Amino acid sequence: MLEDKEKVAVALLYDKIRAPKLIAKGRDDLASSIVDIASKSGVPVTEDQLLAETLSRLEMNQEIPESLFRSVAIVLAWVYRLQGKTPWDDDVDNA
Repeated sequence: MLEDKEKVAVALLYDKIRAPKLIAKGRDDLASSIVDIASKSGVPVTEDQLLAETLSRLEMNQEIPESLFRSVAIVLAWVYRLQGKTPWDDDVDNA
């Protein structure tokens, strides 16, 4: 468990072609801004302090490592369920 309760936030971009990549990260006030912008933009936000802390150690625009695929896949599956979609819905629309 993390000792400090410092707020940390990350944002990922998933284009369905490559692994998701880190596109924003921050702590405290910057973390709050990331969450506020995402919420106002209709981007689903979830809280997982340990995953956010781990992802925040990546370099900006770095694809997530294979060791984090399962954890990030769980979050992506939740996002798709919220939207009533599957990862393949857009592919069907474009066919």
